[in-house]
Amino acid sequence: MLLYLRLLSESFSFAINALRNNKLRTLLSLLGVTIGIFSIIAVLAAVDSMDKKIKEDLSDMDMNTIYLMNFSFGPSEVPRWKREQFPKVTYDEFEYLKKSVPSIEKISFNFFARNESVKYESNTVNSIRMKPSTDEFFDIEPIKIETGRLFNEAESNSGSPVIVIGSEVAKGLFENSDPIGKKIRLYGQKLTVIGVLKKQGQGMFGDSNDVAVFFPVNFLRRMYGDENDALRAAILIKPEKGVDIEEFKAELSQKLRAFRGVKTGDIDNFFLNVLSGFTDFIDNIIGQMNMIGWIISAFSLLVGGFGIANIMFVSVKERTNLIGIQKALGAKNKFILFQFLFEAIILSLIGGIVGMFLVWIIALILSSALDFEFVLSASNMLLGSGLAAFIGLISGIIPAISASKLDPVEAIRSGM
Repeated sequence: MLLYLRLLSESFSFAINALRNNKLRTLLSLLGVTIGIFSIIAVLAAVDSMDKKIKEDLSDMDMNTIYLMNFSFGPSEVPRWKREQFPKVTYDEFEYLKKSVPSIEKISFNFFARNESVKYESNTVNSIRMKPSTDEFFDIEPIKIETGRLFNEAESNSGSPVIVIGSEVAKGLFENSDPIGKKIRLYGQKLTVIGVLKKQGQGMFGDSNDVAVFFPVNFLRRMYGDENDALRAAILIKPEKGVDIEEFKAELSQKLRAFRGVKTGDIDNFFLNVLSGFTDFIDNIIGQMNMIGWIISAFSLLVGGFGIANIMFVSVKERTNLIGIQKALGAKNKFILFQFLFEAIILSLIGGIVGMFLVWIIALILSSALDFEFVLSASNMLLGSGLAAFIGLISGIIPAISASKLDPVEAIRSGM
């Protein structure tokens, strides 16, 4: 054990001397390892951060929640030209499903509307996300209120001109004054502010409720009807707990086909998008991003491996005389082999640590500049260190073997 500790200590000293005595050559040789480790750890950190954020954003929602729409969340086997002919879901269908499917726990009707400007007196905030819905939406996607309240069933059914605003909207319109009871202008109409949401932070897809407003969908239906091209309708459905999701989807499909008069043998002219299917789609994208990161880093690590091998071959050549002396004094081949292997691993680890340090610095900068937390996990750091050590091991094996097989007499003679 003491022998290996001494070997490690000597190898570390040789590695530091290589850095100190041949700074430019060693740094250029380690650059490949640094870039390779930086590439893969940066990609893994970004992907882990995205995955964490997505799961946090969806944590309050039931993964069995279904989005009934005329378009699909992910890839579809239905040709685009045919999808574009699908009719929009309607408020009448929402009311029909609400009454006819007993295993529905909550159901809401929503419009996906274009961003609009919201005004209060001389203050205006632009590009605000519109979220018109029925009141049941708040039971499907839990919304946290800072002050005031959400609109109720009576206000939802009648399309009352009431509105709940995000924290950034409140800040932009009212600065430090209390928004509750104030009237803001939207779509050329005045709506009374009844609630302000708690600050949420940036969502994964730029969909933060901080820059959103919620108001009764019937308020908008009264103004534009159901056929406006600027409005895309969706029915959100949360099944009762314990319900088999496939049987539930089949029942929904059968009810809606009957309501729409879809003929037997014809395909569904709507999509039942399950939220868990959306997360599976995102997981697939994340997996592809990971693969791209590994491919990019593989080339850099290959170059870095050749760089480490080059350093080690030069090191063997420069220390031939010392190797001969060590062997003459009784050092075994294994001792010389491990000495150079440890040195290669240490050099590679130095390059890897520099790469991970750069990722950490960039993660800190981006986390402070953006409303998004980049995570550099311990598992990714261990992976980076292990990968760097592996590259050092593979790159140093041939130079180490060549050093261990040197004849002591020839080695001493060549150094004279």
